[in-house]
Amino acid sequence: MPSPAEAMLAERPAAGDAPIFDPRDFRIPAGITHVCAGGETAFLHRHDAALARYAADKSNGIHGRHAQDAEVLRARSLVAGAWGVERGDIGLVANVAEGMSMLVESLDWRPGDNILVDPDEYPSLVAPVALQRHPHIGIRYARANDPAALAAAVTDRTRLIAVSHVSYLTGERYDLAALRRLADGVGALLVVDHTQAAGYLAVDPRIADFAFAAGYKWLLGMTGTAIAYWNRARQPDWMPSTAGWHSIDDMGRPDYSAGLKLVPDAMRFARGNPAHGAVYVLAEALDYLGRHPPGAVQAHVQRLTTALLARLEAAGIPSTTPRDPARHGASVCVACPGAAALTEALVQRGVWAWNGRGRIRFSFHGYNAMADVDRIMDALLAEWHAQ
Repeated sequence: MPSPAEAMLAERPAAGDAPIFDPRDFRIPAGITHVCAGGETAFLHRHDAALARYAADKSNGIHGRHAQDAEVLRARSLVAGAWGVERGDIGLVANVAEGMSMLVESLDWRPGDNILVDPDEYPSLVAPVALQRHPHIGIRYARANDPAALAAAVTDRTRLIAVSHVSYLTGERYDLAALRRLADGVGALLVVDHTQAAGYLAVDPRIADFAFAAGYKWLLGMTGTAIAYWNRARQPDWMPSTAGWHSIDDMGRPDYSAGLKLVPDAMRFARGNPAHGAVYVLAEALDYLGRHPPGAVQAHVQRLTTALLARLEAAGIPSTTPRDPARHGASVCVACPGAAALTEALVQRGVWAWNGRGRIRFSFHGYNAMADVDRIMDALLAEWHAQ
């Protein structure tokens, strides 16, 4: 019996049968099924022009710097529009780990404080806390999909709950509203990493106190810049504990003896110059994504994920990804001991998936279609029993 979410998607017979992005817009070799979005999406051809424009602006003196500053504003505005927040709430940071590190370093930790995370949470949210020494911060673990375990693990000394919107390991989507309620119950911050969601799934960052998203996956950007969201309504007094010339209000010629003031918005996450080349690419990617109706990409990729999950189940190949599309994102994960060798065997058959942590991950985006599900299954069945 299909779930209500599966039934809803099944009522869209045209969705998924053909790509909703033109694959010719991307650097995808002919004859390749590219399902690596959870690791790296294929590059848009329009990014060649974006990088060339950056090179020209970089070479154009002070007027070129003004053009770079304008591109930063454009990228932030596009993120803010897609996420339904003010541009001032959106900053840029080199990567999620750096943003999380700045946040952790800014808090007034006391001995006995702890954070709560899923035991399989991505390192970007956990490592900045694990190496904190003065004072040491306790790390408590509970499955993010288990309300009882979460309630048992949280304490009155829990200062922060950190979670990925969608798990990188299994593709499971978590209940952020439930985590918000849990955090509010003990006065903790909620930090969400939208990396495995942003670009195909609706993101409302206001449920969190802080949120981040890498730009090089479903957002179609490249490494070098990530999105940092500061919920100024919930945390109006937040200040990082370090700064640089770019994050202070008087970046031209500050009077150090008078003390430094930070910029009033989320660009206080950018202590130095943003990675302008990556920002040009991100702005072009966001423009491209914004040309598709809200919800269209999600409906498309989840028709592909549910189709692949059904085909895997019929073939007797277990997946760690929940079958219900209300509980998963755009990836389907298959755990197996020989994942590395199997992934390479699939590459030889023209299916580019992602390997790591003892599983293969098939991640769909708008340039994929139902024919890619067929090709995945053909290649996987040919290799599965040989491993």
